[in-house]
Amino acid sequence: MNIPSRIEHLRAAMAQHNITAYLVPSSDPHQSEYVAPRWQTRTWLSGFTGSAGTLIVTNEDAGLWTDSRYFLQGEEQLAGSGISLERQQVPHAPEHVDWLADNLAAGQQLGFDGRVVSLSQARLLERKLSPKGVKLNAKYDLTTNFWKDRPAIPRSDVFAFDIAYAGESRADKLANIREWLNKTGVDAVLLVALDEIAWTLNIRAADVDFNPVCLSYLLVTKEQANWFVGKDRIDPTLSAALKQDGVEIDDYSQVELALQNFPASQQLAVDPATLSYRFYELLAGKDLKEVGSPVVMMKTIKNETEIKHFRNVMCKDGVALLRLFRWLEDTLKTTTVTEVEISERLAAFRGQQNLYKGESFPAIVGYNGNGAIIHYHAEPENCATLNASGILLLDSGGQYLDGTTDITRTVSLGDTTMEQRQHFTLVLKGMIALSKARFPKGTGGAQLDTLARQFLWQEGLNFGHGTGHGVGFFLNVHEGPQGFATSAVTSRGRTALQPGMVTSNEPGFYRTDHYGIRIENLILCVEDRSTDYGDFLRFETLTLFPIDRRLLQLDMLSEEERQWLNDYHQQVMAGILPLLKEDEERVWLRQHCQPV
Repeated sequence: MNIPSRIEHLRAAMAQHNITAYLVPSSDPHQSEYVAPRWQTRTWLSGFTGSAGTLIVTNEDAGLWTDSRYFLQGEEQLAGSGISLERQQVPHAPEHVDWLADNLAAGQQLGFDGRVVSLSQARLLERKLSPKGVKLNAKYDLTTNFWKDRPAIPRSDVFAFDIAYAGESRADKLANIREWLNKTGVDAVLLVALDEIAWTLNIRAADVDFNPVCLSYLLVTKEQANWFVGKDRIDPTLSAALKQDGVEIDDYSQVELALQNFPASQQLAVDPATLSYRFYELLAGKDLKEVGSPVVMMKTIKNETEIKHFRNVMCKDGVALLRLFRWLEDTLKTTTVTEVEISERLAAFRGQQNLYKGESFPAIVGYNGNGAIIHYHAEPENCATLNASGILLLDSGGQYLDGTTDITRTVSLGDTTMEQRQHFTLVLKGMIALSKARFPKGTGGAQLDTLARQFLWQEGLNFGHGTGHGVGFFLNVHEGPQGFATSAVTSRGRTALQPGMVTSNEPGFYRTDHYGIRIENLILCVEDRSTDYGDFLRFETLTLFPIDRRLLQLDMLSEEERQWLNDYHQQVMAGILPLLKEDEERVWLRQHCQPV
């Protein structure tokens, strides 16, 4: 069944239920960024594989809204589908809602599957559409009858995450949640986000590609916790440990009955950002307190054990990258290499490192013009072939038991132009400025984001993605709430940075059809100093790998910026050299870390 045929089947199902427009988001019942194939409905219906996007289908039209990271990809993947690409002007803005308000009339229905739309999202739709007389219908997943080969709900092995890595016991984490319950004055909290549950219970799994989580819900009361995951998924040893910590195990599907039976005399805390609209309807008549999940902040502030492991994991991840780039340089002397080969080789080199569990996201390997496609994913049948010329952008990461990595390096494979070096140096200057920032407590990501863009802005240039996101510890590579973004409306922009937060620092520049440039390190927020004017914070750079000196326009760097780069390369050598066993590898590292 091709894409136009799937859209026509959807329209037939819409007609049966008198639905004028049908909305398909990119999420699952847990509002995950990366979703299991079971819930990749938007991808299956549209053919668009980007991680962010909303599909809307009416009787006459079909459109897919996404942001500038995916404009080039969207044009290619939607061509011939009958689905138009709707370019969002503001990243993460719900511009499709305004379109619905302008195009639907009184008495018409907007349909969506209430299990994959959050309460917050549904309320936004209601606020915009109810004044127009448009009704919401959240009852139906309309693909059920014609998506015949839909993947099953995943059920990977669940395993305990040792306190030697987690740094805090399950019992202590549950106790902290119960302390929050008492302070907030509620009787229970429902956790929906998969990484929050994995962090709380010190468990990991592989239900979702690249994210070591399992599909489940967790209901925590003052006396016990009910984990809706499936008893057959938990081995006897882990089951006994959970029981000792007061965690009862139920089937995944039993959560709906538990919510329906939740005592009317008690108050339940729910997070509107993750609670599905379906669950909200099930909880009708219950005493609900809508509040952000307490686990978000607990999880994002890393403890000393996690920080120690983060520092260590960057060293071995740097070794894997060193071996990849050495192999690439040697290979290009005699033959060509495809983008897919690079991705496969890097995964293999990371696989040689201790405690490696897999990639933290699909590697972005963009050669020349493909590097300008911000979330490009190379496919074997149509990927680019590299030779000893041009620019390569490589954005990748690894999942290890002792940490999660995310690093981008842009490297020269041959001669470079003045324009390329100038753009690369402008990006590096912004990355250094953010790395060196010292700021008072309470400063948010939107205030700091400007530091990374200032040099590009001075030349009338910019990039269309956020400058940074939080990173989990052997969890999701994209983690809230903090980050660096231009708008203080988003959580990334408004959340104040706090000691213990690990965040990416990744400014970029993209020249369509020519090349992409991005440089990314992970940085740790730490205490700086106290003065008469307040308590100040700064960043410690965690990522360890050389920045390509061949792409620098040295006369654009100040003495302070040169010193930062030289100091950073000394830090890289101190972390990676002790792990290298071959003289050739040591020589390569020293050459790429020479002072500028």
